[in-house]
Amino acid sequence: MAVPVTVEDADDPRLHDYVSLTDVELRRRREPAEGLFVAEGEKVIRRALQAGYGMRSMLLTPKWTQVMRDVIEDSPAPVYTVSPELAERVTGYHVHRGALASMRRMPLPDPARLLASPAGEDGPSGPARRVAVLEDIVDHANIGAAFRSAAALGVDAVLVTPRCADPLYRRAVKVSMGTVFQVPWTRLPSWPEGMGMLREAGYLTAALSLGEDSVDLDELAARRPRRLALVLGTEGDGLRPSTVAAADVSVRIPMAAGVDSLNVAAAAAVAFYATRPATPR
Repeated sequence: MAVPVTVEDADDPRLHDYVSLTDVELRRRREPAEGLFVAEGEKVIRRALQAGYGMRSMLLTPKWTQVMRDVIEDSPAPVYTVSPELAERVTGYHVHRGALASMRRMPLPDPARLLASPAGEDGPSGPARRVAVLEDIVDHANIGAAFRSAAALGVDAVLVTPRCADPLYRRAVKVSMGTVFQVPWTRLPSWPEGMGMLREAGYLTAALSLGEDSVDLDELAARRPRRLALVLGTEGDGLRPSTVAAADVSVRIPMAAGVDSLNVAAAAAVAFYATRPATPR
């Protein structure tokens, strides 16, 4: 059991993992290189631990030490208590949830293995029947929202392209409510070359696009493909033309009132719902 230690100096090296959490460029470089990510809030920390991630340390404001008492008792990782003012100085923002944890990353699975068995081993879930591919999405809130929808609507796995934002960045994890730990995911080594891997694995690749030759989402859902990969593009520009050209089918969500498109996170939720299996697996 770790004994909480009070820290009063913002420059204390023991708080290194939590410095400048709002500096996206710094954290984007540091966290993967140092093998860590930051979980924020009681529920997210607990879900990360339940998913098997190891804790490096925990940073709490005093009123949260009792709430997290069982976690403190179960983990040998050091626990640091700081005032709310010091937490803000270290992290760069008001930590209103009062609990942060530095967690150890796990190695990302091989994409082909993930598609073959999203649970990591052959089991009752079987091979991934429905996957989402997130192409070059850079907004962490959209990443988190897409993962939350994927978890809620039964998507078996998520693949992110090389230029996509980090699903384990603090804001993405927070918006996902920790479901990023629940949905199997990995990063593709190259794209759109990865489209060929999906096709070889038996997926119908469906690019969400506003092209003139796009079919309505309801039409795609009615086909009930045995294996389906839904490909969603970055904010603003959408999917690359090369991605749309390489897909088996281009799909649009019918719009009313002169609206031409939805936010990518909202589009993901609609597409996941429309293509959900007819019966529970």
